[in-house]
Amino acid sequence: MIEDFHDIRFPEDIAWGSAGGPVFSTDVVVLASGHERRNADWAEARARYDIAMGVRGLEQLARLIAFFRARRGRACGFRFKDWTDCSSDAGNGPPGPLDQPLGQGDGSTTGFQLIKRYETPPWHVDRRIVKPVAGSVRVAADGAELPPAAFTVDAATGLVSLAVAPAAGVVLTAGFAFDVPVRFDTDHLPATLEDYGIGALRAVPLVEIRL
Repeated sequence: MIEDFHDIRFPEDIAWGSAGGPVFSTDVVVLASGHERRNADWAEARARYDIAMGVRGLEQLARLIAFFRARRGRACGFRFKDWTDCSSDAGNGPPGPLDQPLGQGDGSTTGFQLIKRYETPPWHVDRRIVKPVAGSVRVAADGAELPPAAFTVDAATGLVSLAVAPAAGVVLTAGFAFDVPVRFDTDHLPATLEDYGIGALRAVPLVEIRL
């Protein structure tokens, strides 16, 4: 039986040249009056990418083909670094322990899900972070950073578990680097050689998977 997700990151140097970002699904009905009725089908965006432009030589093409074959096309998911959005920091800089809300203590709860909040006040949307980068997570309680021994992180789910339940009212925050869980959105990888030492691909689509 084939595993449906491989905990491996797509080559970062090829991901660097990719294009893509969040996609929503919205039904728009235009009435006879010209007014619209809009219905949002998804509560969260689902990212799409095209990594074809990231391939800049035969060596990278060979690694992409190997990666594609090992994932069996669309069969297996994997980690992808979206260079435009890969950190808890609002400016996509190094993560800090105060970057994002994590939760509030109640004296008994020890598990908290990583999220990244996107906001244009007074509106915001929270994105569940399910593939944090191992070793990158920092946590603070009431503004004071906790030592690494005070918590553990499940890098496969983004769940932070504190060794001791924080007291009621304690505000928890977190910072982290993260990947996007994706799969290839094609079972065919058509490559061409345009010149000696140069490989080309017209399109290699990826789509985010919900976990």
